[in-house]
Amino acid sequence: MRYQDKLVNYAKVPQNGPKVTVIGGGTGLSTLLRGLKLYSHNLTAVVSVADNGGSSGLLRKDLGILPPGDIRNCILALADTEPLMSDLINYRFNDGSLEGQNFGNLFLAAMSAVCDNNFYEAIRNFSNVLAVTGTVLPVSLANINISAVLTNGEIIEGESAIGERDNAASYSIDHIIMNPEDAPALYESIEAIRQADLVVLGPGSLYTSIIPNLLFPEIIEAIEETEGKVTYVCNLMTQPAETYQYTAMDHLTAILKHSGHSTCQDFIDYCIVNNAVIPDHYLEDYRELESNYVSCFREAIIQSGAELIQAPLFTVTNGKVRHDHLALAQLLIMLACQAMDVKIEQAQTRVYRHGRERR
Repeated sequence: MRYQDKLVNYAKVPQNGPKVTVIGGGTGLSTLLRGLKLYSHNLTAVVSVADNGGSSGLLRKDLGILPPGDIRNCILALADTEPLMSDLINYRFNDGSLEGQNFGNLFLAAMSAVCDNNFYEAIRNFSNVLAVTGTVLPVSLANINISAVLTNGEIIEGESAIGERDNAASYSIDHIIMNPEDAPALYESIEAIRQADLVVLGPGSLYTSIIPNLLFPEIIEAIEETEGKVTYVCNLMTQPAETYQYTAMDHLTAILKHSGHSTCQDFIDYCIVNNAVIPDHYLEDYRELESNYVSCFREAIIQSGAELIQAPLFTVTNGKVRHDHLALAQLLIMLACQAMDVKIEQAQTRVYRHGRERR
C-alpha cells in the first residue's frame, strides 16, 4: 500500500496509527501534536521541565511542583474536549491575587495535591479528565534548572533568563548545563522513545525546549537504541536570544554537541527543513527583532550523515510565521510508515534466519 493511502486510512482510523514520540517543549510541541493526533492516537509527548518563568515559574516557586505550563498545553492539544472546556483550561486571570495565573496550571497543581504530590499521577488523571488521545510525560520528575554557558564564559541562569537575554549578537551560547546534573529521566519517557516507530525532536526553542531533554544520558541512550527512525524538525525562524544568525546546520550541530555525537550517524536519521520562500512583508517585523528565516546549506547537512528532507511547511497565523501543523504531521506520519516497514522487514529476516538455524 502506498504511503499516501496509509495516510488516508490512518485519518479514518487513527487508533491504528504509528507510534510517534515527540520530544520538546513550548508552543512548537503542542502545535505539532494537534496535527499528529488526526492520524494517530499512539502519540507520546516527552516534555521539558526546565521552565521557570511566567505562571509556571510562580507555581513552581510557591508550591514546589514541576512547571505545568508546557504539559498543560500538550494535554489540551491531545484532548477531545468542547471549545468551552478548552477556553476554561486556557483562561488567565487578569486581576486580583491570581493575576497572571492560568486556570489550567492551577488545575494541574490542585490535581497534584489530590494525588499526594505525585505529579506523574496528576498528569495521568488530568489527561483522563480531558479524554486525551495519547500520552503526555515529563522528561523527569526531578526539580531541575538549566543554565547557559556563553562563548565568553558568562553563565546565564534559568530558562526564562536564557530566552530573554539581549547580548546574543556579541556572545552566543556555547552549551547548556543542568542542575542537578545527575537528575534521572522518567522511565516511561525512556521506554516511549525506545518503542517508537518515529522519534521527533522539535520544533521548538533549541536551547530551552529541545536540548534540556538531551541533558539526561538515559534519553540519549534511548534515542541511540530505538528501532524507529529519529527526525529533527528545524525551526523556521531564528530566535535572537538563542540562535542568532543560525543556519539549519548550526541547529543540528548544537543538538549533536549536547548528545555527545560528532555526526548524525546512528543518532539522527532525518533533518526536516522548510524550503518554501517566506515573503519579505512577513519578515519585516522579525528583522526588526534581529530574527530571520533559517537558511539551509544542503551539503553540510548531508555530510553530517542525516537525510535532508525539504518541503513547504510554513503558514502565517496572526502575523506570525509558524509551521503548517497539518503538512508537517502528514510528512512525519509518512516517515513513520516507512520506519514501520523497515521494522517489519527486519523482524521477518530474523524469523527467516532463526528458521534456517533450527533446520
